[in-house]
Amino acid sequence: MEEPAIEEGDHNRDVEVAPALISVHPDHKFIVVSIGSDLRVFDLQGSCSVTLVDDSSGPPHKDSIRAIRFGAGGKLFVSAGDDKLVKIWNANSWHCTATVCSEKRVSAVAISKDGMFVCFADKFGVVWALDLDGFDENQVLVDKKGAPLLAHYCSIITSLEFSLDGRFIISADRDFKIRVTVFPKKPLDGAHEIQSFCLGHTEFVSCLALVCTPDCPEGFLVSGSGDSTVRLWDITSGLLLDTCEVGSQAGLLESNGREEEHYSAVTNLCTTSDGTVVAVAIQSLQGIMLLNCNLSARSLSVAKVVSITGGCFIPTSLDSASSAEFLWMVTGVSTLHGLDSHSLARVRVISGFRRSNDHEPTVLQDEEIPGGDKLLEKLQGSVSIESKVFSAAADAVKMAMCNLLIKKHYSADKRDFRKRTRNDKKIKQ
Repeated sequence: MEEPAIEEGDHNRDVEVAPALISVHPDHKFIVVSIGSDLRVFDLQGSCSVTLVDDSSGPPHKDSIRAIRFGAGGKLFVSAGDDKLVKIWNANSWHCTATVCSEKRVSAVAISKDGMFVCFADKFGVVWALDLDGFDENQVLVDKKGAPLLAHYCSIITSLEFSLDGRFIISADRDFKIRVTVFPKKPLDGAHEIQSFCLGHTEFVSCLALVCTPDCPEGFLVSGSGDSTVRLWDITSGLLLDTCEVGSQAGLLESNGREEEHYSAVTNLCTTSDGTVVAVAIQSLQGIMLLNCNLSARSLSVAKVVSITGGCFIPTSLDSASSAEFLWMVTGVSTLHGLDSHSLARVRVISGFRRSNDHEPTVLQDEEIPGGDKLLEKLQGSVSIESKVFSAAADAVKMAMCNLLIKKHYSADKRDFRKRTRNDKKIKQ
């Protein structure tokens, strides 16, 4: 019997790209960018690049990094990705203190508020918990393994967050669901109590963020999606409080086809420490959108669009420190075929992100960015980069998100063929 032909989407997986990510130390001490398998760290206080120390042979990661995050008040840093490795770093010495192997490729990470557990999600829909008991900045953790915490049942988990009070772990997936789970006292025994589901998105949920208020210690949840909306939720009840149609507000939605809607997907969110402003990255938007978050009225509204000129800059990741007024942004992808631009990223910064509405956010020029040329050389791979590289990068990220998060429909023969040719089946002895 003749085997079914491989579809175009399967060919695309062979040239899959990973978007550049950025993470900012909570005290604005370090800026970290991941691009492909490269992990790049810059010390803002010392105005110098950082050399990573990893006792394993070879580079820290051997495939694209999909998740990076600071935690435990900036003491820890975690990186993970397609090489099925979760790396835990001491964020002072930048020594890798633990390497944990995942059964599947890792798609998201989160660190508990007390810094005692690292949770990571894989592309099969399972969230794992890793106990950091005994963590010492001068000691390497050995024989650490993740224990299954919860599962989304064969749906790729796109984002993980802990509630602000640490009581809940919140997970989102490509099947439009957001699950709020009570984080147990003994996570290694599994999490069995679901607090709520936040249901309402009509496409994959791409990102989550928390906003705080004094009368709500767990915080309110903000989510972004492929349906071009940002939504505000009550975590404990799962109640949808408000929806902001950011795609239509930015003028990105086209009326001539469903496929175009995915090009205005929300790709990342970043909130101010007081919860009054939400920065939104949207595919095809050269800049960011700022939303006012009125928690007393339980509402979201568009404040302004901050356009970024001087080349095609469509952010793939956003982050900010609680102690500074800078919003850090990055764009780029791991590999651009046909261009001599392996693993290049572009970093931009907006100042005034945390000021009152009386001050206009300002896009800094390269010479005004903290760290200057040294930072750009380290994090970007080059101080100056041709704009055509990032025009191609924007198109590659659009296609990568569609291939990864938009579910494909296969015939019965094709499904059978894919099952028989899976490469992740383990032979049981």
